Amino acid sequence: MFVTMASISSSCRFVSRLGVKWRFFPLPLLGWKTLATSVRLESQCSFATEKNIFLMGPPGAGKTTVGRIVAQRLGRPLIDVDDDILERQWNMPVAEKLSAVGPEHFLEEEAKALSGFSAHGCVVSLTGSNPLCSGTMQHLRRTGTVLYLDVDEEDILLRLSRMKVSRIVGQEPGVSMRDVLRYRRQFYNQCFDIRVLCASGDTEEEVAEKALLALHRHRDSESETFVSTRSDKVAQEDVARDEKHFSDVVVEGLAPDSGLYVPKEGFPKLQPGQWLRMVHMSYPQRAAIILENCIHPVDVPATELQRMVSKAYGENFACAVVAPVRHLAHNQYVQELFHGPTASFKDLALQLVPRLFAYCLPQMCNYLVLVATSGDTGSAVLDGFASLPDGDRQRIGVLVFFPENGVSEIQKLQMTSFKEGNTRTVGVTANFDFCQKAIKQMFSDPSLAGCLAVEYGTVLSTANSINWARLLPQVVYHASAYLDLVRDGVIGFGDPIDVCIPTGNFGNMMSAIYVKQMGIPIRKFICASNHNCAVADFIATGHYELQDRVLTPSISPAIDILKSSNLERFIYHASGGNGRLVKDVFSSLDARGSFVLPQDVFHKIQADVLAGWCSEEECLAAIRDVHTRTGYILDPHTAVAKVVADHLQDRTCPVVIASTAHHDKFAPAILRALQLAESPEQLLPLEQLDRLRSCGSQPVMHEALQRCLSNSKTQPHAVCQADFSLLAEQVETMAQDLFLKV
Repeated sequence: MFVTMASISSSCRFVSRLGVKWRFFPLPLLGWKTLATSVRLESQCSFATEKNIFLMGPPGAGKTTVGRIVAQRLGRPLIDVDDDILERQWNMPVAEKLSAVGPEHFLEEEAKALSGFSAHGCVVSLTGSNPLCSGTMQHLRRTGTVLYLDVDEEDILLRLSRMKVSRIVGQEPGVSMRDVLRYRRQFYNQCFDIRVLCASGDTEEEVAEKALLALHRHRDSESETFVSTRSDKVAQEDVARDEKHFSDVVVEGLAPDSGLYVPKEGFPKLQPGQWLRMVHMSYPQRAAIILENCIHPVDVPATELQRMVSKAYGENFACAVVAPVRHLAHNQYVQELFHGPTASFKDLALQLVPRLFAYCLPQMCNYLVLVATSGDTGSAVLDGFASLPDGDRQRIGVLVFFPENGVSEIQKLQMTSFKEGNTRTVGVTANFDFCQKAIKQMFSDPSLAGCLAVEYGTVLSTANSINWARLLPQVVYHASAYLDLVRDGVIGFGDPIDVCIPTGNFGNMMSAIYVKQMGIPIRKFICASNHNCAVADFIATGHYELQDRVLTPSISPAIDILKSSNLERFIYHASGGNGRLVKDVFSSLDARGSFVLPQDVFHKIQADVLAGWCSEEECLAAIRDVHTRTGYILDPHTAVAKVVADHLQDRTCPVVIASTAHHDKFAPAILRALQLAESPEQLLPLEQLDRLRSCGSQPVMHEALQRCLSNSKTQPHAVCQADFSLLAEQVETMAQDLFLKV
């Protein structure tokens, strides 16, 4: 039996859940998969017959009423902790007990009363204070599943007022009920399995219905699977037993047939009331809720996901808002996606992806993450994986390929100055398209995969946007931009907006399309290209033509891409999931350098997507004009989007322009545009930034980038000719250096 990356990771999804540490050995994989499937089925059956369902939430969340409805619908016994356990054991009302022992001892008494809890198969309505005792919740969670009734704060305060509840456990004199509820939220967020996000004004019956739907989703993890963009729907039934789940596609990156993974049943759609609940939340709070709906808790438990999100979007971002939206001019707004540690929008995904990746990995293998970058992805990947714990970094290596002469000097310094022992960067005397094509070829090369598996116990993966886990977190910031406009009164929820995105590999645009599927009303998607405008021409004509095109370096290098990988996902969805069509057109692209879309698919694309391109002169002029009028400096990629938005957007609704990088990363172009230096390329990078500082403009200096350049020296790095075999040698050499066991 030949071992493939797909077979390893597919088996590992289940085996890793057994809590067993396996050493790498390829032969027993089929046996593991059979065992794991039986474990999954047994787990589902036991949930239906034995596990308790705990309803958790603050006082006034409706736990008792919702519990009664859920128990009746499921035909299960109902236990109300207040009435059926505490008051019976104490032989007095809960309020009387609280008065007798005082708030400082009440939690201790409550924990004692629940220490012997041993019911099975019941619906249990907890008290509002149970989650404040971690030991109690750990004991209860061993016997069941905890549903967090995340009810709107105003609804809770109104209900408590109606019930004439003026104080609750732990509320000190002079502290408002609102403050106590907000304090308790941190405890609820630490101990739930399923969040039931309720809209403002939801009745107990509506909350109960959402709880039942959430329970069904939790139980039915097999329904949330992924398919390749090149899969044939007719043949999908025959391979149902080998369907992929989130943890599979995170680890594999690329499908075995060279297609890209997409959710088989599409994206979950949130109700308007649920979106409105997020309007006044922080970015990490929004991210946790959105991603909980997209990642099944069998793959990543909700509390674990919250922990990852909190670390990904914390002090490593210079702006506490993480991805703020700022008014530019007229109906145009920019979303600043560059406040992360490497000053580009890639940080919004790549501060989270390594944590998801490390969590989903089985312990039995080493993993080598391959990355092709046109500039920003490389440093973001290196920084993101460097933040992992030592144990994870010992079994995960990162190898970045970049076009040696196709990135800015500052971008190159960011990558080559990285000193982590599990990372390496290689310049290639070619463009990004060649680097990306080489990596995709490595995934489908059986001899390379076999050599890495047998010799070094190593499996390949990727952190480019072809990896679903890389694309998914980007959905959050598009949703967040819309919610910010609602919060600031620019629009009401339901009003449309347009988005304009500088586009190279189409991942950023694809994530905006997905957020519309989730219920955010985006009207038009505006694709902005520089003079390497293959994608823009394709959107305009339905004809993707690469045969006679030559990629020409630009001052916006991150979109210097002709062959856009995520067009596969775009065409797959536009064609209604026609994997056969996707396979045919991309086979044509590989063989002949071009393809033409069927007219029905092309017309569907044109209904939602506009596209245009911008010359170098227009880009520089836009940077100069915006700075003159507003004092704000656009980076060259954002300037490309600004020019295209000016040309194509009809100004009947707001347009959000994705500002994908801080202008400091492209200092020579900015200095030229603002006429601050005649020959900016002759200045050292730090001298370039000092010149930019002199004009005192917004956004302010990116301090993390400044520190990186101040502390770095030009580091020697490998440079390869544009030859697949030479790049493959770099991969094997790195696997040998990192993972060869003596």
